[in-house]
Amino acid sequence: MGVPSWITTTFADARRASIVVIAGTLDLVDPEGRDALVEAAVHYQRAAREEEPGCEAYCFAADPVVPGRIQVYELWEDHASIAAHFKHPYYEQMKQILGSCGITGSWNQMYEVARHEPV
Repeated sequence: MGVPSWITTTFADARRASIVVIAGTLDLVDPEGRDALVEAAVHYQRAAREEEPGCEAYCFAADPVVPGRIQVYELWEDHASIAAHFKHPYYEQMKQILGSCGITGSWNQMYEVARHEPV
């Protein structure tokens, strides 16, 4: 049995192969407004997926357990793709929508993943 290829990958190769995951939560002042906010963001979620190079997933969804919380999940092909997204008009428009909804708290993280496999 050979050594798995991910173990023998050099750091430089792993860096080129990295994908970027954004994970986060947004908590709203008014839990009743959560679903309307998610609906208002659908256009930008779809546009990012269809029009922005490197966007594999872009999802703002209602948390099924915590009222007033939105779960954020994004998957980007590489760091250059997410950097371009942060300069894209859709990102600015999404920030405006989110800024108008009364966010009381947020947690957002960006992860650079060098190795992944199905589970």
